[in-house]
Amino acid sequence: MPGFGQLAETAERWRRFPGRERIEDGAALTFDDGPDPDATPAVLDALERSGVRATFFLVGEQLLVHHELGRAVAEAGHDVALHAFHHVEHDELEDPREDLLRGLDAIESATGVRPRLCRPPYGRFSEASFAACSELELEPVYWSAWGMDWEPLAAERIAELVTRDLDAGAIVLLHDSPRYAARPSAAPTADALGAIVSELRERELAARRL
Repeated sequence: MPGFGQLAETAERWRRFPGRERIEDGAALTFDDGPDPDATPAVLDALERSGVRATFFLVGEQLLVHHELGRAVAEAGHDVALHAFHHVEHDELEDPREDLLRGLDAIESATGVRPRLCRPPYGRFSEASFAACSELELEPVYWSAWGMDWEPLAAERIAELVTRDLDAGAIVLLHDSPRYAARPSAAPTADALGAIVSELRERELAARRL
């Protein structure tokens, strides 16, 4: 779980490098860190059963080994967006623009789609990566609700945390890979989607892509 210092740093970055934190109406489900055979297929199946479309922020280095899963995301009717090529803090990148370009190329190669949205790893742009986003005509995207599903939480707890902050205009942050987190599997996220979608419908919030 991020500490207070990390949360404060992230809030300051969002102030310095503004991006979309909400949508106009409904609610948007978004997934970071994939594609990954650990949970991306289960997430896709859960979304298909619910008749919901989402936005997947893909990682280039994941696509190099799971090319077909990236294509499956797009073919299922979901939006694909850029998370990164290397999943590291942007402050650690020698050339942030090159990382963004490599990520874009990996996504376009796998899916045939050129992303228009970018969410940085850990939700933190650097000055250089934010400038590169603008140059590459990528819209920065953050979130307004999350399931804290980078932690080893049960599906019920993930759904509870999401619905706590679920309201009109919410952008929900979830993850379909455990690769960059402390948990052994992202399967609980897929298992939580039924309850999350049920809550969306209970609150009469249409599930929208970004």
